[in-house]
Amino acid sequence: MSEAKRAFVFDMDGTIVDNMGFHMKSWIEFFHRRGKDIDRDEFFRATAGRQGKEIMRAYLGAHLSDDEVAALNAEKEALYREIYGPHLKELAGLSRFLDEAKAQGVLLAVATSGPPENIDFVLDGLKLRRHFKAVVGAADVKRGKPHPDVFLKAAEKLGVAPADCIVFEDAPLGVEAAQNAGMPSVVLTTTLPADAFSQYDKVIAVAPDFNELSVDELLAPATQQ
Repeated sequence: MSEAKRAFVFDMDGTIVDNMGFHMKSWIEFFHRRGKDIDRDEFFRATAGRQGKEIMRAYLGAHLSDDEVAALNAEKEALYREIYGPHLKELAGLSRFLDEAKAQGVLLAVATSGPPENIDFVLDGLKLRRHFKAVVGAADVKRGKPHPDVFLKAAEKLGVAPADCIVFEDAPLGVEAAQNAGMPSVVLTTTLPADAFSQYDKVIAVAPDFNELSVDELLAPATQQ
């Protein structure tokens, strides 16, 4: 019997790139234009991993039409790309880690709540798309995190069982989504400290970046079962 396929599924914002601070700056400016102030920490914990349409309706009103939400999302994300563009770079050690994973036959996917324009901005801007067999974003699923949809869709596109996927995340809602999908998680502490994830029992590693992670060590528990 052939060995089961393994997969690594990567969130994008705060994981592939350390950009959550720039997203926050764009949100603050977006709401400032509308006379609203937001608390950084509270907003991040409540929204990181959710889709833009969910955030817009939660903060600006459930009455918003799809067209209104789309226009608001476009404004906010264009502002984010303008602010982050000069600083765009991958998280330390990422390319080395991806190359090592592929060399061991691990399939790779991106599963993000970001819109297509932001996915292109990061993956094509950093020439990373070639690494990933599947890319799933907000346009591909109806519900954002903590619902498991985006991770389950990535596993489906890779042809890998959820239990054979490891998710890489930086936000509690993302880790919760992975747990809901039946997938263990690796936490990158780009935005929050390790203790912010202490309630989740499927976190198998915590690191500041990919230089501190070993493909062999992450795969070892599964091969020893």
